[in-house]
Amino acid sequence: MNCELKTLLDEKFNQYNTPEFILSDPIQIPHSFSLRQDIEISGFLASLIAWGNRKMIINNAKKMMQIMNNSPYDFVINFDEKSAEKIPNFVHRTFQHADFLYTLAALKNIYLNHGGLKNVFEENFKKTQNIKDTLINFRKVFFECDFPLRTQKHIADVKRGAAGKRLNMYLMWLCRNDNRGVHFGLWDIPTSALMLPLDTHTASTGRKLQLITRKQNDWKTVEEITSALREFDPLDPVKYDFALFGLGIFDKL
Repeated sequence: MNCELKTLLDEKFNQYNTPEFILSDPIQIPHSFSLRQDIEISGFLASLIAWGNRKMIINNAKKMMQIMNNSPYDFVINFDEKSAEKIPNFVHRTFQHADFLYTLAALKNIYLNHGGLKNVFEENFKKTQNIKDTLINFRKVFFECDFPLRTQKHIADVKRGAAGKRLNMYLMWLCRNDNRGVHFGLWDIPTSALMLPLDTHTASTGRKLQLITRKQNDWKTVEEITSALREFDPLDPVKYDFALFGLGIFDKL
């Protein structure tokens, strides 16, 4: 084990894993709610559009919450064709209005017919004990309804090698709980099983720290860097997302 690197990562984890982190991160959206289902749905929608400029992500996620009358669970459960017609046009980069409408329909199906997001993720993980298989199953459930083909690109297909950054980030938000006030710890999936949310920033930092040898940002690279981080903390490897993100964005490593 590289003890100097572990010391650095632990130091940066403690520096950035504070409630102040929430103020500039999309995780502030689910922190606006107290009902578990509201947290789940708002967190899913915020993570779904979490690419690009962070300020734009947060502003557009807030727009989605306003469209849903700041009651996402109630809005989803009662979503139908009439309510769909009243929804103003919503666009976040390539996530178009049709994608938003289908996502609402898919979430309604998940809550009415599958026991909700928590149940879909937890039950499959109990069966497989594997995050990749859990994400594959979630994608299958999400696209049970008649969907626009264009929407498929917005839910990562890890079966085909996608890194699944936003889905892994969402699981990190909902499953991790270290009583630091950032993550929620609402779902019963062990932190030891979670996979790092790999994006361009964490991948670049990971390569500079020699945690990654692969050149692609794909699922195999997610496995490689998560495996490396498990050497530093086998029970909670993804906690170092704070460190890698902070080193890349704030410290300009």
